[in-house]
Amino acid sequence: MLVGISNEPRDYAWGRRGAITALLGRPATDAVEAELWLGAHHGSPARISGSEQSLRDAVPDLTFLLKVLAVGAPLSLQAHPGAEQAREGFAREELAGIPVDARHRNYRDPLPKPELLVAVSPRFEALSGFRPAAEARRDAERIAAAGDLADAVAPLTERLVDDEALGDVLVWLLAGGPEVDAIVDALGRGLAAEPSAAPHLARIAELHPADPGIAAALLLHHLELRAGEALYLPAGNVHAYLDGVGVELMRASDNVLRGGLTPKHVDAAELGRIVQRAAVPLPRLEPVALPDGGLLYEPSDPEAGFSLAVADRALALPLAGPAIALCTDGAFLLEGERSATRVVRGEAVLVTADEGTLRASGAGSLYVAR
Repeated sequence: MLVGISNEPRDYAWGRRGAITALLGRPATDAVEAELWLGAHHGSPARISGSEQSLRDAVPDLTFLLKVLAVGAPLSLQAHPGAEQAREGFAREELAGIPVDARHRNYRDPLPKPELLVAVSPRFEALSGFRPAAEARRDAERIAAAGDLADAVAPLTERLVDDEALGDVLVWLLAGGPEVDAIVDALGRGLAAEPSAAPHLARIAELHPADPGIAAALLLHHLELRAGEALYLPAGNVHAYLDGVGVELMRASDNVLRGGLTPKHVDAAELGRIVQRAAVPLPRLEPVALPDGGLLYEPSDPEAGFSLAVADRALALPLAGPAIALCTDGAFLLEGERSATRVVRGEAVLVTADEGTLRASGAGSLYVAR
């Protein structure tokens, strides 16, 4: 079965005005739009088109969540738990009687939340994963030098000597205190004096003055993706999206541990418990070409269990479970082994597993999550 699904964008403060409706060719709006969820997660389940039936009722065991993401301001500094961490954290908060929708709840479900993001806009900017300590130390010293504040940031730069202990530096920064406050103040003044030393950090410091996340952001890789380039964020990867529009695929979870750069609930101690501790390579994910056309982004991480295919003309994709197809440009004919339908820009379709292989033909941009 191929059946249309739809949803409305969520209006988080960090979103972009009218960006998702513009991408999908919907009537123009001036509303802030941050995320469009296409899945069965209880936080914002999609609906069967032309009805009020929730996708959660139709496919309650859908294991992934496809999103359109529009970032107009930096998101929180955050990481997501692995499978064991999510199960333990969810059980702990259930036992404590914390309502699942409480503001201070960390674990809203017992699932991990690895994420894959493919850039749609010409440029997508993000922070992701610890970079080598020497790189972070060099930039901290350069920013401090702009304000003649080397002594103030010395407690940080002196700790940036071990690529295997960056998680410990993050925990120390997010715990705060007078020493950290002085470092953050010095970095903020240095960035104000010389924004070109690190423009992305200068923007963060302007939006979140006195937040320890300014210093924590120094520890992370800064990436600028072009359209079609991708990131994969495994459990424990500290990250923050900064700017741009993308298509994101993840496990069907809403577990987020935040450490700063947000008015939302922050639990730096719990974040510190689940983060990766060491420097990692740039977390880019390279696609592979599919035999019949299109590209496949498929993480090797066993906790992911999902993949995202992208086509501009043709695609043939075997299905072992349900899939969701989203057209962001042009039009495509979608054919399974039992049924077929046509999608145009802005439309999404649930493809049930009994369709066997999904074939697409047309022209434009088509994303298929499975």
